[in-house]
Amino acid sequence: MGAEFMAKFTGVLEYLGNLVWGPPMLVLLVGTGIYLTIILRGLQFWTLLPSLYLAFIKRRDKDSVGDISHFQALMTALAATVGTGNIAGVATAIAAGGPGAMFWMWMTGLFGMATKYSEAMLAVKYRTVDKKGMMCGGPMYYLSVGLGWKWLGVVFAIFATIASFGIGNMVQSNSVCDACQGTFGIPTWVSGLVMTVATGLVLLGGIKSIGRVASWLVPVMIVFYCAAALYVIFINLPLVPDTFKYIFKEAFTPTAATGGFAGATVMLTIRMGVARGVFSNESGLGSSAIAAAAAQTRHPVRQAMVSMTQTFIDTIVVCTMTGLVIIMTGSWSSGLDGAKLSALAFDSQMPHGLGGIVVAIGLILFAYSTILGWSYYGEKSLEFLLGERSIIPYRTIFTAMVFVGAVAKLKTVWLLSDVMNGLMALPNLVGLLLLSPILVRVTQGYFKNDARGEF
Repeated sequence: MGAEFMAKFTGVLEYLGNLVWGPPMLVLLVGTGIYLTIILRGLQFWTLLPSLYLAFIKRRDKDSVGDISHFQALMTALAATVGTGNIAGVATAIAAGGPGAMFWMWMTGLFGMATKYSEAMLAVKYRTVDKKGMMCGGPMYYLSVGLGWKWLGVVFAIFATIASFGIGNMVQSNSVCDACQGTFGIPTWVSGLVMTVATGLVLLGGIKSIGRVASWLVPVMIVFYCAAALYVIFINLPLVPDTFKYIFKEAFTPTAATGGFAGATVMLTIRMGVARGVFSNESGLGSSAIAAAAAQTRHPVRQAMVSMTQTFIDTIVVCTMTGLVIIMTGSWSSGLDGAKLSALAFDSQMPHGLGGIVVAIGLILFAYSTILGWSYYGEKSLEFLLGERSIIPYRTIFTAMVFVGAVAKLKTVWLLSDVMNGLMALPNLVGLLLLSPILVRVTQGYFKNDARGEF
């Protein structure tokens, strides 16, 4: 009876997942990014360099209110988004849609920067302070206060809380333990226990502790992974121009069958590129806006500029590294998928099986950092629903679920996570579109009156 119920429940989740993440949702996500790009006059392009300066050089605003610095807020958000999607997700997109999927991931990232900017700006503008003196913000607040639709803020918070235990916790710890067992022979319960303890120690200190850990862990893991990818790219340097030409060509023409690859239509190429791009950078889901709301900043626009660099780093930098390695080595047509495809691509160019180890370590670091980032998203979502008294119970349960995810089979959790992620996007996108006049007014006001001769 139980097995029959679970089979039916899994079938329902698969149906809902396909429905929620179908073409209408992808069009809405990308369409919102295009619309915001237009009304903000391409802000993500002409402020990119100043935004990177704010994030990595200046790092914090003096005489500002908040819990963590610009840089720590960005690293916390990057911790949550630079995850398995950057390794396994990119490989899945290329394996199913061909090399042209990489182009559509770039388009999703470029327009997604405007979406990420908008989420962060509204999160800072409508943030509040709880009874413990900590910042609270995100879609649930700008939907409730800015839009005046508290019920929609509640809906978002419910979906985000559930998603934090799935995509932000159990599926990540499961990925880490699979990588530890498959590559290093470490039993899942051992790696699960270590990760559970490591997670609990960080969560005890709340966002300040998460921000401190993320501020050193995220740069290290990104530099480590990108250095390995750049090594492969460098030893194949003559192939780089042709690889880019191939990506652009395949983005607009059907991808022919090659090796173990079955061929792909242009629509499948676009869909895979867009879907995996959104999965990787989370632009439109509203999750990273929760971290942005904790930042020490003197104006909402400044933190919004910093936050949009997250999408640039995640998709345009890290995902591109994975994609180029897979395509230029010819591994994309091997018939493999996910992390195994990425491992094959790196292994084919690195000595003594080092490529598989690089991918495994990358997965471990990326997935663990995602757990830390999402723990804060879930905590603040539940606090919005139940108040400050829910914080300690949430941290305790969240930490325990890391171990559950490490040792359990999680097909149903994966499916439920996909559905919750998609459902998070719907209220958030409604808020972004209806509050877009405020986005424009505050942005224009900053550059006209408050920039003080600097960005």
